[in-house]
Amino acid sequence: MQNQSRVVIDYISPQINCGEFYIKRVVNEIVNVDANVLVDGHDVIAASVLYKHENDKKWSETRMHLINNDEWKASFLVTKQGFYTYKVEGWVDYALNWQHGIHRKIDDNQHVTSELLEGKARFSTWYEFFPRSASETKGVHGTFKDCERLLPRVAKMGFDTLYFPPIHPIGEVNRKGKNNTTTAHEGDVGSTWGIGSKHGGHKDIHPQVGSLEEFKLLVKKAKELDIEIAMDYALQAAPDHPWVKEHPSWFKWRPDGTVQYAENPPKKYQDILPIYWESEDYINLWQECLDILLYWIDCGINVFRIDNPHTKPYYFWNWVISVVKQQHPDVIFLAEAFTKPKVMQQLAKQGYTQSYTYFTWRNNKHEFIQYMNELTQTELREYMQPNFWPNTPDINPYHLQGANESIHLQRYVLAATLSSSIGIYGPVFEYMISDALPGREEYLNSEKFQICHYDWTIENKLTTVITKINNIRKEQEALQQTNNIKFCHIDNDNLLAFYKWNNEKTNELLVIISLDAYYSQKGTIQLPLEDLGIVNGHQIQVKDLITDSSYNWSNEWNYIELHPTLPFHIFKINK
Repeated sequence: MQNQSRVVIDYISPQINCGEFYIKRVVNEIVNVDANVLVDGHDVIAASVLYKHENDKKWSETRMHLINNDEWKASFLVTKQGFYTYKVEGWVDYALNWQHGIHRKIDDNQHVTSELLEGKARFSTWYEFFPRSASETKGVHGTFKDCERLLPRVAKMGFDTLYFPPIHPIGEVNRKGKNNTTTAHEGDVGSTWGIGSKHGGHKDIHPQVGSLEEFKLLVKKAKELDIEIAMDYALQAAPDHPWVKEHPSWFKWRPDGTVQYAENPPKKYQDILPIYWESEDYINLWQECLDILLYWIDCGINVFRIDNPHTKPYYFWNWVISVVKQQHPDVIFLAEAFTKPKVMQQLAKQGYTQSYTYFTWRNNKHEFIQYMNELTQTELREYMQPNFWPNTPDINPYHLQGANESIHLQRYVLAATLSSSIGIYGPVFEYMISDALPGREEYLNSEKFQICHYDWTIENKLTTVITKINNIRKEQEALQQTNNIKFCHIDNDNLLAFYKWNNEKTNELLVIISLDAYYSQKGTIQLPLEDLGIVNGHQIQVKDLITDSSYNWSNEWNYIELHPTLPFHIFKINK
């Protein structure tokens, strides 16, 4: 009769598509494993999680604990970069004696693999500008030397990733004019995303920006300041890209000898030819796309922002990212896919390290709470790492058009405290440049189609507060991950409050942000006493990390008032 007793292991989590895709963690993060472990009858049962790094020969083991109704839990720490495999084991002792008579059941069929990422995959602060607009002299094309001059400024402001739109030669055939017009006039520089000309393609550099040697020196100088240069990886070609003549089968030709230009509705890219991914020569095409990445990685690039990845095959991304990761596990891929939710999620599953999000279009309290709960309380937390951007060269959101200083402060602190990875289209955001094409979320005189000039020496309140916030992010572990967040009740819909903590709860923050950029707002916030491990009446001190002001609170409910001049508190909690 004993042999008829058996263990069943079911509903193991986390796992994505039954183990088809990786969950994601960074070094020294915890994997919390849940499973249903049950047995027929009334035998005594126990369970463990077995796990190992890809280079380990032996499995490590951590015992699971029964929570409720046959649900068991355990946690383990991932300490090395690479890939981990883990599985659940359950067993029964028929003799009610743990020293002998043990029958074990190991779940070999539903093993789950995790990808351990480099720390910047989880926590990064991006700054974007166009190298061609970096010159000190108005009307002069910027160079890598100009970018090198600006590195100390970027570092001083607390940014660790400097992202450049494409630096490659720009097509001359069908070149775009200013404000995205389809006719370019003399002197128009075109869109940097119209890649390829007589000067070369994706492995070449626009001659006016600089040489390869100057680029490598810029990358080296940036690393000395703890800044990674992020490159744009845009798989499309201008009509005069070398590929068009050398590999015509990589494009889908009409009977009249033309190619339908690229589109990402509602946007039309008349200066770009889309790649024909189903080409008979797709093997060489895919290999060339991989070689482009490997070429720039050899030049010192570890971070890539991928342009419109949702217009390319999912399985291409799975393949190319997997191959790159095998050779260069630290490389980070950011998916620029402002598209349907399930498409964005699929790209994350296929291997993308980080993802642009809908944060840009979230505005009221309910929207922020709903969206953050979706990102942090559902399966998305296991594989989709959000990167919050208040603006991009493509997106001039309506709420920033003509917006005052308070709105800019509000949007930056929202991004910087809700998400551990953030970015801004730098000079345009900090100098509050927001003129728009009428009725559209696009910039008037967009830098995508022309050279702009900025006085980079200007320091204003925005640059000062952004710098302060970025430094706080570096100092406070609670802001270096996204998932540990709990929204607090506050009796005012114009005030958003949330509690954040690190895994050990040695660093706990309370963030309160006013969503009103014009009037003062006040309310009463309820402290999350249970999460803080205190009872009502226990005194705590909250210190504002921006102003250094401190307050002593001993009640569950506490008064808050915020003004548009500084519409937020970042409180450090001292118990």
